[in-house]
Amino acid sequence: MEANLSARMLSKSYTVQNIRTDALRDVSLDLWAGELSLIIGPSGCGKSTLLSLMSGLSRPDSGTVYAAGVELSALSDAERDAFRLAHCGFVFQGFNLFPALTALEQVQIPLDYLKVPQDRAARRAAEALDMVGLWHRRHLRPAELSGGEKQRVAIARALVKRPSLLFADEPTSALDSTNGGTVTDLLRRIAHATGAVVACVSHDPRLIARADRVLEMEDGRLLRDRRPAHSEPMEPL
Repeated sequence: MEANLSARMLSKSYTVQNIRTDALRDVSLDLWAGELSLIIGPSGCGKSTLLSLMSGLSRPDSGTVYAAGVELSALSDAERDAFRLAHCGFVFQGFNLFPALTALEQVQIPLDYLKVPQDRAARRAAEALDMVGLWHRRHLRPAELSGGEKQRVAIARALVKRPSLLFADEPTSALDSTNGGTVTDLLRRIAHATGAVVACVSHDPRLIARADRVLEMEDGRLLRDRRPAHSEPMEPL
């Protein structure tokens, strides 16, 4: 069976003040639809760099990335931008919400960029908020929401495009353990319910029990790839 997201022999280095750092060294992996893949490791191990390359946010020095049947590493910057808009959703640790907008307006923003008609965009934004359990908070602005609620709004915003690829970079680092677990469980349920590839980067070992698959990194390399035996089926959304 063909993987929905494949990376082959990815390498990436950075040079800062004449000091070269090898962030990734010959990393290969396949990610599958309908499951939460957790990429875990200490800070600086290369996991966020890997996520950036797999999502087309940056180019590898060498190696290839195939996503949804497209070779991302062969696209121009403009073509990668268009691919991400059409196929990818992103969740970051800082929420990235606009202070003046309500939860419903935040979620609708990607559909405005895609020029979805307003009535349909509003309906889809409402459905996405309902999926993350925040329809009743749709009228509130970020200052009126808890940290966990802000991250769920950010997840709804990523979901509203119905992406085939969903990337989460340290989505729980600004949350306490309870809210962090809630957000991770939500990402897993989304993978199961929508059939999306969901790739989550974290340095928090507490998330391992909530993942379908765990890929452990260290020093720019992929060390282990396993499926936790204690990972249990989730309730549907």
